[in-house]
Amino acid sequence: MQSFRTEIENPVIEKDILELERKINEFQNGKLDEEKFRSLRLARGVYGQRQQGVQMIRIKLPYGKVTSKQLHRIADVSDEYSTGRLHITTRQDLQIHYVDLNRTPELWSELEKDEVTLREACGNTVRNVTASETAGIDVDEPFDVSPYAHALFTYFLRNPISQEMGRKFKVSFSASDADTGLSYMHDLGFIAKIKNGIRGFKVMLGGGLGSQPRHADVLFEFLPSEKIIPLMDGVIRVFDRYGERKSRAKARMKFLLKDVGLEGFKSLLEEEQKAVPYKVFPIDASSYPEIKVATATVPPVEIEDKESYETWKSTNLVPQKQPGYVAIGIKVLLGDFYTDKARILADLVQNYAAGEIRLSLRQNILIPFVREEQVPFFYTELKKLGFVEAGYNKALDITACPGTDTCNLGIASSTGIAEELERIIKAEYPQYISNSDVVIKISGCMNACGQHNMANIGFQGMSIRTKDKLVAPALQVLLGGGNIGDGQGRFADKVVKVPSKRGPEALRLILNDFDANGNGRTYADYYLEKGEHYFYDFLKPLTDIDTLTPLDFIDWGTEKRYEKAIGIGECAGVVIDLIATLLLESKEKIEKAKESLDEGKWAASIYHSYSSMVNSAKALLTAEKTKVNTHASIIKDFDTKFVESGRIIVSGGFEALVLQLNKNEPTKEFATAYLQETSVFLQKVETFREKELAHV
Repeated sequence: MQSFRTEIENPVIEKDILELERKINEFQNGKLDEEKFRSLRLARGVYGQRQQGVQMIRIKLPYGKVTSKQLHRIADVSDEYSTGRLHITTRQDLQIHYVDLNRTPELWSELEKDEVTLREACGNTVRNVTASETAGIDVDEPFDVSPYAHALFTYFLRNPISQEMGRKFKVSFSASDADTGLSYMHDLGFIAKIKNGIRGFKVMLGGGLGSQPRHADVLFEFLPSEKIIPLMDGVIRVFDRYGERKSRAKARMKFLLKDVGLEGFKSLLEEEQKAVPYKVFPIDASSYPEIKVATATVPPVEIEDKESYETWKSTNLVPQKQPGYVAIGIKVLLGDFYTDKARILADLVQNYAAGEIRLSLRQNILIPFVREEQVPFFYTELKKLGFVEAGYNKALDITACPGTDTCNLGIASSTGIAEELERIIKAEYPQYISNSDVVIKISGCMNACGQHNMANIGFQGMSIRTKDKLVAPALQVLLGGGNIGDGQGRFADKVVKVPSKRGPEALRLILNDFDANGNGRTYADYYLEKGEHYFYDFLKPLTDIDTLTPLDFIDWGTEKRYEKAIGIGECAGVVIDLIATLLLESKEKIEKAKESLDEGKWAASIYHSYSSMVNSAKALLTAEKTKVNTHASIIKDFDTKFVESGRIIVSGGFEALVLQLNKNEPTKEFATAYLQETSVFLQKVETFREKELAHV
C-alpha cells in the first residue's frame, strides 16, 4: 500500500486513500465503531453487499461522462478486483461487485490514475451530479449544461460542509424544458434557461422518491448561472444544521421542507448568507474541454438484414444539434455489460467518434458525435458486441435496480421480473418496441432506486403472507406517474399488490386495455381519464392469494423457495467507547481545520471547527442519552443541559459561540479565532468527561 505515495501525484487524493486503508485496519482491529466505519467507507464509494464479506464499489461519474481512456481503466480494475461485470445505475454511476474490502484502497488508487473517483459516491454526502445524457448535443437545449454540472461537482467534492450530513443529497441538471434530468424528484434540480441573453436555471428544491415521494418546489424561476454554486452552498448548510439525523426515514431534504415550509426554508437560507464564501461563482463554460471528433475514415459495409437495421435506426438514433452528426443509443439490458465489450466500445468511440460515452438515467449508453455517413459502420461494429437491440428509451427499455441480487435492502427480485417483462413485450407486444410513451420501471424495495414511483407503469418488490403464514414474493403495481416537463411531474398511484409471478399478467391486462381504450391518447392522459379505481377493478382478480400455487412461492431468477430477508451486513467487531470515538473525531476535525487554515481555505477551516464543536457537544449529550437528531437540537440542548446548569462554562452560551460561523464573513482572522475557540471548547469537554468517568 505504500506505493500509493509515489503513484498518486495529487497529495489530497493520496491522503484520502491512505486514510481509507488506515480506517479499514482500525475497524478490523476493533478500534473503530462499525457505524463510524460504515459512514467513512460509504463516503468513499464502498458499499456492503447482501453477500457477506464482499463489497459493492460505486464509481462516481459526473453527468455520466466517461472517456475512452477512463473506460479502459475501469475495465482493467473490474477484471483485477471484481468479476468483470459493469452495472450502470439510474444515477449515471458504474458499480462493480464482489470486491474484497482490504483491496479497496488499491482499487481506488488504480482508478485515480485516470481521474476516476469513488469519493462521495455513497453515504450522507452530495451524490453524483446527474444530467441529461444529451447535454451538449440536445436540439432543444439553450446551452450545454455539462460545464455547469462539472463545476458544481468539483466545488462540492471533499467540501467539508457536505461530508457528514443526516442523509444523502441529490442534484440534477436538465438540458431543456423536457426536463430529462428529472428535476422535480431531486433535492436540487436545475433546468437550463436563457433570460435577457443571460444563462441561468430554473431551480427546483426538495423533491424525492422513496416510500413518500414529494414533488419539488420552485425555488427560483430563473437564477443566473454564477449564483447556482453559492445557492447550493447555502442550501447544504441549512440541510446540515436542521436536517434530521437520527431517523433515516425522515432525514431527507423533502422532510425538512415539509416541516419548515418553503418560506421558512428561505428564511433559514438567508441566515447562512454571511457564511457562504462566494456571493457569485462565475463558471467559465468556454474553458470546458472542446469536443474533438476523430477524422478516421471507415471501411464500406454491407448491411445484410436491412429490416432490422431500419428498425434499429428508427429507435436508437438520437438527433444532434450539430449538423452532420447523430448520437447512437445502446440499450443495455438491466444496465449490465462486461469488460471485454467495454474495451472494444472504448476503442470504437476513440477511433471514430468523440472519444467519450454518456451513461443515461435509464441505465443505457449514448455515443455522441457519430458522423451520419458512418452509422452503417457503427451498426455492424456494435452488432458484433450484441449492442444493437432496438428500443432505446422506449417501452421495451425497462429500468430496474439490482434488488435481491446484491442489495442488502432488496425484498424481491427486480432484475428477474424485468427480464420476463421485456421478453413478453418483444414476443407479444412488438409495437411497443418503438413506443416512447410508456415508461416501465422496477425497484426491489420501497427505496425506489429503480424509480418505480415516477413511471407510467411501475413495480415495487414486496412480500405477502397467506392465512397459513407462508410468505411469497409480491409486486406493488403503481400506475400513472410520469415526467410532464419544465419541473413538473406526477407520481404514480399504488393500485394493487399481486404475487410476483402474476406480474406479467398484470402487464398484459394493462397494455391490452390501453390498446383497446387508449384511442390515440398518451398513456398519461389515458390513465388520468380512467382513474385509479378503473385499473383496480380489472387487476383485482390477480390479488387473490387463496389460489396461490407452489410456483408463486419462488421468486423470479431463482429455483429456491422465497424467504423474506434483509441481507447480511458487516461484522460488528468488538464493542468500543462511542463517546471516546466521537471526541477523537472532534480532534481530527480540529486538525483538518488547521490544515485548511494553513492552505488559505478559510471557509473550509471554519466549517471543520464548527463540526468539531457540534460533535463534541453530541458526545456529552449522547453520554446522557439525550436525542441528537439535528445539529440545531444539539446546539440548543447543550446550552440547556450543560451551560445554563453551570456544568460547563461557555461565556455567552454555546449557541452564540458555535453559530458565529453564520454571523461572520469567512476571513482569515475569523477562521483563526474560531479555531482557537474550538480547541478551548474541546479541552473543556474532555476535562468534564474525565471527571465524570472518575466518579463512575
